Amino acid sequence: MPLDLPGPALGLFELESLARGPVVADAVLKQAAVRIALAEAVTPGKYLLVFSGPVAEVEESFAAGAEVGGSRIIDRLLLPHVHEAVVSGLDGRFVRPGPFDAIGLVELHTVAAAIRAADVALKRALVGLTALQLARGIGGKGTFTLCGVQHDVEAALEGAAAAVEPTLLVATELIQRPHPELRGRVI
Repeated sequence: MPLDLPGPALGLFELESLARGPVVADAVLKQAAVRIALAEAVTPGKYLLVFSGPVAEVEESFAAGAEVGGSRIIDRLLLPHVHEAVVSGLDGRFVRPGPFDAIGLVELHTVAAAIRAADVALKRALVGLTALQLARGIGGKGTFTLCGVQHDVEAALEGAAAAVEPTLLVATELIQRPHPELRGRVI
């Protein structure tokens, strides 16, 4: 059963210029009341800017950022009503999983694809987001981990895969009944 809960909006710019990144971040912040989740240089030599807030404000800031970033923007994403767990995950706050019997792992070639896939996965099934890693130290990729009851994790993985172009998806993996020691390391 889909869980399409209303939430804040999220905007993302990935820029090829490390110097232009802070300029775009400044324009985004000056345009409307949004909050920066990530604003940093990432592998391989790009600048990643992710921000959130109320839908109208994020849309205004996104338009201002797109104008200032111009041709230096190599990827962008605007998600109105993003799942709250994605925004929490960007802040490093994840669910403490209750009883679960499956872990789902998703790996994507881009940060924007990872955020889009995580949003869809969380809305598609009753699963918890337990990890989210974006670009830093993984060659610009994005990856996230989910946990829950196996049929929900399977549905979330299917949703994540369907949410992005096939060329952007590296892999989805399911671990059934994970070993207790693995639970402590992966979750």
